[in-house]
Amino acid sequence: MHPITRRIAGLLLAWSACAAWGQAWPNKPIRMVVAFPPGGPTDIVSRVIAQRLSEQLGQQVIIDNKPGAGGNIAAELIANAPADGYTLFYNTSAIVIGPALYSKVNYDTLKDFAPVALTASVPMVLAVNPNLPARSVKEFLDLARSKPGQLNYSSSGTGTITHLASAMLSTQTGIQTQHVPYKGSAPGLVDLASGQTQFMIDTINTVLPYVRDGRLRGLAVSSMKRSSVLPDLPTLHESGLSGFDAAAWQGIVAPAATSSDIVQRLNTEVNKALAHPEVRAKLAAQGADVLGGTSAEYAAHLRSELPRWAKVVKDSGAKAD
Repeated sequence: MHPITRRIAGLLLAWSACAAWGQAWPNKPIRMVVAFPPGGPTDIVSRVIAQRLSEQLGQQVIIDNKPGAGGNIAAELIANAPADGYTLFYNTSAIVIGPALYSKVNYDTLKDFAPVALTASVPMVLAVNPNLPARSVKEFLDLARSKPGQLNYSSSGTGTITHLASAMLSTQTGIQTQHVPYKGSAPGLVDLASGQTQFMIDTINTVLPYVRDGRLRGLAVSSMKRSSVLPDLPTLHESGLSGFDAAAWQGIVAPAATSSDIVQRLNTEVNKALAHPEVRAKLAAQGADVLGGTSAEYAAHLRSELPRWAKVVKDSGAKAD
């Protein structure tokens, strides 16, 4: 056989093997790592999507919670995982915040992951203790300006989006506030309801029960559009903070070297899952906005979010080392 013919035949054989391998995927359960504890807002949404993907793919998509270090533990795990399509990362905005917040992270957001798709965006709510004499964003800001440094805000931890959203609010409006970090949203909300702190910006699905039963007062949502679960609350943008947008978005990535065929199949299946009426209803009940889209669109989103949150981190002075 002529050398060139032999080479072409070899390439065709390799291509056929790769194609067959790609078509065989998945033939065993898939692990989807979540960087936060069970029962939290990210975990809840990820499980809705994982259940539907399991039904579509005919293989279990198992949620594996790996919390810690602001999501860096999970991100590093995925960056070093086998690129075979059986280990995925259900990630949040922490993947673009971490590199700015920590002096060293053991992953590169743009080089170590293959973006699959954006999944959902969860608006956040500016909530205050009901004893605080503020029933609008304007009244809240006026109160904060009259008491510089006296209003404390809860967060789910230093460098989390709940911390940085409040820091961004303070920076953009010029108010002086004090940050009180907690190990998760739950204890932060409990102390806010009891009056230990005065305000918090947290995801709508965690704040909602407190607002509905009167333990907290919602003043505004942090996304650019109003939420369907709290339609009477204005946005911060509407309330005079032009362009304020701090929704907690989520998505799925795979290790960087994952086959493009598998990434495309995953993208198709994720978009199909997000279009399913039952999934949409469950996410809507959590106050989550369904996103979806192409892998390329998610890659572009990551590129644009990195500098945006780097500026927020720099302006806030936050460091997590």
